[in-house]
Amino acid sequence: MEPSGMLLAVNAVNDHVLSARPNAPVVPDPPPRPGRAAPARRAAAGLLRRLADQVEPAHREATA
Repeated sequence: MEPSGMLLAVNAVNDHVLSARPNAPVVPDPPPRPGRAAPARRAAAGLLRRLADQVEPAHREATA
C-alpha cells in the first residue's frame, strides 16, 4: 500500500471514530421539503377504496 493511501485511510478512520464523541460537531438536518405527493396519494387511496367496495363479496345471512 502506498503511504498516501495509508494516510487517507487513517484520516478517514479517525474522522469516523471521533464523530461519535459527545463534543463532535453537529450538522443540522436540512429542512423538510414540502410534500407534493399528498394529493395523489389521497386520490389513489380513494380509488382503491372504491374498487375494494366493488369487488367485496356480498354479505349473506347464514341459513341453517
